[in-house]
Formats: sequence, structure tokens, C-alpha cells
Amino acid sequence: MRSAIHFFSYHLFLRRSRRVVEAAGFRLAVLPTVFDPRRFLTSEFFAGFIGTLDLRGRAVADVCTGSGILALAAARAGADRVVALDINPQAAQAVAENAARNGLADRVVTAASDLLSAVAARPLFDVVIASPPSFPGEPRDIADRAWVAGPDYRDIAGLFEQAGERLNPDGCMYVLFSSDSDLHRLGRLIAEAGFSARLVAERSIGFEVFVVYELRR
Repeated sequence: MRSAIHFFSYHLFLRRSRRVVEAAGFRLAVLPTVFDPRRFLTSEFFAGFIGTLDLRGRAVADVCTGSGILALAAARAGADRVVALDINPQAAQAVAENAARNGLADRVVTAASDLLSAVAARPLFDVVIASPPSFPGEPRDIADRAWVAGPDYRDIAGLFEQAGERLNPDGCMYVLFSSDSDLHRLGRLIAEAGFSARLVAERSIGFEVFVVYELRR
């Protein structure tokens, strides 16, 4: 079933032409090769969770941002500064357009970046949020990197260490995975980066459960 969903998601949604969708109270341009937050339920679920956080006065990094829906949700929750990052340049372009479209361009900035590699070591962030690709496997192209993270999670292996280096001492990270992810492997990566994990939200869609973890050092 997972293989079938991946196949149809890639060909019907990730590779589609530009379109405008509404999700989590935002109107969003989705460019070709960018994850569609209307078609994939993880985005609205995670955006809803972010909306419950008090981010007033906080500096936030959104890694693997896609359309920018989570970055916008963080700004709407009160964050003073949100940096939205994605390895796909089309995603960075989409975020800039969507921040302006939704009146948040003064607080949301974006850059094409492999995880947090393009971000300076200072200033530090109070919160890092990430909805990285949940599954191991070799991506076909840049579009497929929204879905699979390389063999043994190669492409996101450095995510947690990089996040830890850029968080304030009392900062935290929120990350979303699927119950179909290799949670044991991801848990080891989290622990190796010096984080402890706490489940803070979950949503079942029958054959799959979306889970959000809070990570703290």
C-alpha cells in the first residue's frame, strides 16, 4: 500500500503544474515539485498543532518547509522571526510568494538550503520545526525528496545535530513522522544528537498514524 501511495502521489501531485490551494486557513501557491499541503494531510495536522503553541516573541526555523504552511502557522502563532528552509529552490520561491500572499512577509524569510546548512551559527533559534520526508529510499529527483530521505535516512541524518547547534539552551524542536517511518532508526539519530523525545500529538487516518514529537536537550 505504501508503494502504491508513493507512486500515485509522485505522479499525480508532486509533478503537477502550479496551482493555488487553501489549507489551514491560508491561501497557498504550490509550485511544481513542491509538496501539496491540501493533498497530504500531514501539513494541516502539523499546522494545527503549531497553532496551539505560544510563539510570541520567538525565533523559529522551519526545515523542509515545502509550501511554507508551517512557517506561516508559526508566524500566525506569534513568532517574531521565521526562517523557512528547503533544499528545493521551487519551495523557497513558493514560501516567499505565500508569505506575501498571506500578509506575513515581514516575519517570514526563506532560503534554499540543505537542512540548516545555509543558516549562520548565530543568532540562535528558540524553536525548530520540521516535517522531513518520513521514509527511507533513493529519491527519483528533487520532487521525490519531499517523500523519501535516502537509504537509511541519509538525507536527513544531520538534521537533529544541526538543529541542536542552532537552538537556544532552553529551546526545543517539534518534528512530525509517520507510524510507517522507521521510528527506531530515527530515534537513534535523535538520541545521538543529544535530544530526548516526548510524544505531544498524534492523528490516525486508519492505515497510518501521524506523530509529533517534542525534542529537548
